[in-house]
Amino acid sequence: MPLIEVQHLTKHWRKDKPALDDVSFDVGYGQIVGLLGHNGAGKSTVLGITLGMVRPDEGEVRIGGHSVQRSRAKALQQIGAIFETAVFYDYLTGWQNLRVLCSLSGYWDEKEARRVLKMVNLHERAEHKTSTYSHGMKQRLALAQALLPRPKCLLLDEPTDGLDPEGIREFREFILKLKNEFGMTILLNSHLLAEVELMCDRCVILKQGRKVYEGPVPSKEDARPRFQLETPDLDEARAVAGRCGASIRHDGSVDLPPDILGFEFVKRLVEAGVRVNAWQQHRRTLEDCYLELTGAQ
Repeated sequence: MPLIEVQHLTKHWRKDKPALDDVSFDVGYGQIVGLLGHNGAGKSTVLGITLGMVRPDEGEVRIGGHSVQRSRAKALQQIGAIFETAVFYDYLTGWQNLRVLCSLSGYWDEKEARRVLKMVNLHERAEHKTSTYSHGMKQRLALAQALLPRPKCLLLDEPTDGLDPEGIREFREFILKLKNEFGMTILLNSHLLAEVELMCDRCVILKQGRKVYEGPVPSKEDARPRFQLETPDLDEARAVAGRCGASIRHDGSVDLPPDILGFEFVKRLVEAGVRVNAWQQHRRTLEDCYLELTGAQ
């Protein structure tokens, strides 16, 4: 059984257009899953429903077998989250903020809190006021709060938004450590497709409230190489491709059948009189898949 089960979510903010239209997907134990889509695609609505902050018109979310809509307390005991922008009391220290915010859930363990602060590399600044913290430090403090008390899974809403490249890399390495060393399950919403590709095992892509893809990150799933062709004789090249079971897309990317290697196809093109200006191997990326599925090309 998956740790998170999103089942047939439907939500209308307006009568004429659903924010979510029968969206379902699963997040397995120990997986990192990316939730992708344009602004307004429904990502934040899914996370809001998962956290019990938004009530769906239809469907439900189950965490560890407990329904968020029917057994909210039991479901949310298993989850930590960074949802929207993290806000702290600037006149309090990082330690004091952590204690105040954790007390809202009725949990406090000083030893565990110090362990988590050290884990996120914030222990040396814990006694400093958060007004002196950089954006990256505030994100790490928010992550420390989400990790108390030892949830089974994390929900992260644009966790690297506003971070510099060094901060993004540091955050990525920490998320991968949570998965690899602690078996943490993570569902994250991000616009940084390159980061999703590096971190995630699977992804879910939404378009206008509907799920258009759920599965492995494409670059990790497809072992077959794709090639990129540049030629002024595209129609002639497509005719050659059709005769040998290959296909050429409008952008010049070429899919070859398993029995033909790249250099063999180029040879056939040249023998047919097709002028080849450039030919290079191109692995299908998450960005390629995303743009194809969301119609952004």
